[in-house]
Amino acid sequence: MTFTWPKNFYSDGIHGHLRRNPNKPDIGWLVSTKPANVAGVFTRNTFPAAPVQLDRTIIRLNKPVHAIFVNSANANAFTGDVGMDNALKTQKLVAERLHCDESEVLVASTGIIGEQLPMDKIQAGISRLIESDPMNLAKAMLTTDTTTKTAQVTTENYQISGVAKGSGMIHPNMGTMLGFVATDATINQQLLQQLLRELVDVTFNQITVDGDTSTNDTVLVLANGDDWSKAIKAGTDAYKSFKANLQQVLKTLAIAIASDGEGATRLIDVRVTEARSKASAMKVAKSVVGSNLVKTAVFGADPNWGRIVDAIGNVGEVFDANTLSISINQAPIILNGQAVVDDGTAAQVMQEKIIVVAISLGIGHEQGQAWGSDLTYEYVHINAAYHT
Repeated sequence: MTFTWPKNFYSDGIHGHLRRNPNKPDIGWLVSTKPANVAGVFTRNTFPAAPVQLDRTIIRLNKPVHAIFVNSANANAFTGDVGMDNALKTQKLVAERLHCDESEVLVASTGIIGEQLPMDKIQAGISRLIESDPMNLAKAMLTTDTTTKTAQVTTENYQISGVAKGSGMIHPNMGTMLGFVATDATINQQLLQQLLRELVDVTFNQITVDGDTSTNDTVLVLANGDDWSKAIKAGTDAYKSFKANLQQVLKTLAIAIASDGEGATRLIDVRVTEARSKASAMKVAKSVVGSNLVKTAVFGADPNWGRIVDAIGNVGEVFDANTLSISINQAPIILNGQAVVDDGTAAQVMQEKIIVVAISLGIGHEQGQAWGSDLTYEYVHINAAYHT
């Protein structure tokens, strides 16, 4: 399926000379030609980047917006007052280009922490942005990513489309991960904000590559529908459908990020069932997928169930060992607290590219899921050489 934006949205991505490689776009925008309600969820890192601080302020205004500007190669994080001034200057330059108010422009950055934005290049790049292939924006967001990340759902009444980036410093708590979603559905800002926050908790907040929460994590959703006779309202069938479709887009983007972890060779998908609560199930799933010992075992294709049990136990809750069952790609390894005699099947399925760890706690009726990647030699190589 060709990736497209909903009606009255367009985007662009160009090489603005922030990167050395002229074939890699590094500046882009997503524009709504109509006023769009906006919702946003951001990093909980104690040192949020200047763009995050600015966008939080815009979200609190509860006013429509027209655009998101993004640059890669430079995170504009831990850059002090100068960094905030540069974020504001960027916002102003985009607003002047689109003939809109500065408060109608959001900005996002990703890349090296601690360096000031080269504002001469940012200004020159903004002057060249137009409307082009939507994939150009998806490319302009990338840092150590190996592939673009897109998702979309189209219904009879609306479309939801999204792009994301993220490969390293991924342990969202809303690395540098960014997600921009657009829809031509009609929904008010407060309901959209409430919905996004709820869905981020079960999608982006359930992925991990390396346990590091970035200074720049940002997820933004723009909705520019203006047919209020068909507005999506809480509790209706239309709301339930829209929620499921938005969750599908966010989940697809989240899994794409986890799959593209720096140096990754396998996707780890942890599914927890029969937990006391949904929160507990999600916590267990993320503990397992975030364990470096589990990650390295997956890289080595080693069905080391002791590491999975250890990660479950580290959650800090009381579980019953006698009701615990674990399987890897449907090969049982623990059944009601007892190790299953290994006939070689577990080691064989560990060779697959997607490793599904199914955990039944046997103490309730709730479930949760999390995604991550294995931890490889290449991850160390990438991050040892990242700054240079």
